[in-house]
Amino acid sequence: MSTNKAIAKSALAIGFFTLCSRILGFIRDVVIARLFGVYVYAQAFVIAFKIPNLLRDLLGEGAANAALVPVLSEYAVKHSKEEFWELANVVLNLMLVILMSVTLLGILFSPLIVRLIAPGFIASPEKLAITIKLNRIIFPYILFIGLAAYAMGILNSLKHFAVPAFAPCLLNVSIIVFTLFFGEGIAGLASGVLVGGLLQLAVQIPILYKKGFRPKLFHRFVHPAAKTIARLMAPRILSSSIYQLNNFVDSIFGSLAWIVGEGGVAVLYFSYRLIQFPLGIFSNALSQAILPAFSTQALEDNHERLRQTLAFGLRAIFFVMIPASVGFMILAIPIVLTLFGGRKFDMYSVQLTSSALFFYSIGLFAYGATKVLQSCFFALKDTVTPTKVAFAALLMNVILNGLFIFPLKIAGIALATSLSGITTFLILFIILRKRLGDFKLKEIFISFIRILLASFCMGVVCCLVSQKSLFLNKFLRLGFSILSGLLSYILFCFVFKVSELRELWRWLREKKRRVSR
Repeated sequence: MSTNKAIAKSALAIGFFTLCSRILGFIRDVVIARLFGVYVYAQAFVIAFKIPNLLRDLLGEGAANAALVPVLSEYAVKHSKEEFWELANVVLNLMLVILMSVTLLGILFSPLIVRLIAPGFIASPEKLAITIKLNRIIFPYILFIGLAAYAMGILNSLKHFAVPAFAPCLLNVSIIVFTLFFGEGIAGLASGVLVGGLLQLAVQIPILYKKGFRPKLFHRFVHPAAKTIARLMAPRILSSSIYQLNNFVDSIFGSLAWIVGEGGVAVLYFSYRLIQFPLGIFSNALSQAILPAFSTQALEDNHERLRQTLAFGLRAIFFVMIPASVGFMILAIPIVLTLFGGRKFDMYSVQLTSSALFFYSIGLFAYGATKVLQSCFFALKDTVTPTKVAFAALLMNVILNGLFIFPLKIAGIALATSLSGITTFLILFIILRKRLGDFKLKEIFISFIRILLASFCMGVVCCLVSQKSLFLNKFLRLGFSILSGLLSYILFCFVFKVSELRELWRWLREKKRRVSR
């Protein structure tokens, strides 16, 4: 099999299972929303699960992608199998010590951790106690998911992608099954997380064993390549920490129920998960797909091609994310009501979540465009600038949260996030323009305006269809509104001569032809 075909096959498997995982994750959120609404148990789960998720990204999956895979891949090619597995065992022993220590400390200091990231819970002893209990039960998930990420790193370095890509699906399936089985208590959620983490690790063990891995627990802790892995992890951890701190800032403000209303942290979680769907499917895919082109052009010092590719990437993001943003804003209530509404997710929950979704959507185009700009910086081997800008945006988010939380309550937190996201995009854009020179700013601006006009007209159509179809049930009403919006957007793109539709189609066809060669 040729290299291109092998890459295409691996990418297809990863893409398929990633999509499955996102869909299952969305179903998981629907189950949690309908069973618990935005009230005590939902808030406790959001906070308790937030901390392991942060550490998973810092010490687990993110570190595996950024540090473990490149070094192990080099060892797999340049060294013997014995040396490869020796390094793998050293990394395993180091990760076991780190993950076990973090888990024990997390369980021990759960009361302090919860009070720090959700200070508003202190006013509700019941909510605080439930969150601490749930956090302690869930914390061992870090050990399982960290080892699962380690296994993924080894298998990916050996060019095995399907099973590691499939593994995250098991977490969501486990949470769904256990939550439904145990009913409305916290036992189902906690058990589902732990079993899901264990399954993510367990499903990869047979493949590891088949590849030749034999664990040597606590046999050796020092290896020259392990230091290289640590050096690669450090900037990744710093960068991710700043990004994750934004979520913690929102949680801190969202927990202040006497200001934002009951259920703030759950409202922010459910609304942000909705906008993550188009971001995860399109923006992440585009930023990953465009990175090799950026890297090649930067290596060749071909700034003209780099500017063209960057301009195309931004216009492609605008073409998808601006109408998605308008759609979320116009259909915020129908979307939340249709997907989450029912049982404990009452109209109070719907109203708060839809208001947060509306204001989060304002920055949707900026979130996606920032990913493309960051890919360009990474291709230029500059990880410092995006980190500095992210830190400045974090400070801005804190200030704006303080300003907006009183007049707008929970919606103010979402608006602060959007404005800080837009500011991040603008700063990175200006810095890149100074570094690379003019990259068709006029063309990008004209494209932005045309897409905005087409999206505005689409929004009018969506609003009219939604209002005129009140006699339908909520699923059909939302479906017709989205379908009419999609068709009208394509139509108005022709009316306003938006060229991205034609260019995007041509680009996808070219990519397909190259891969099939």
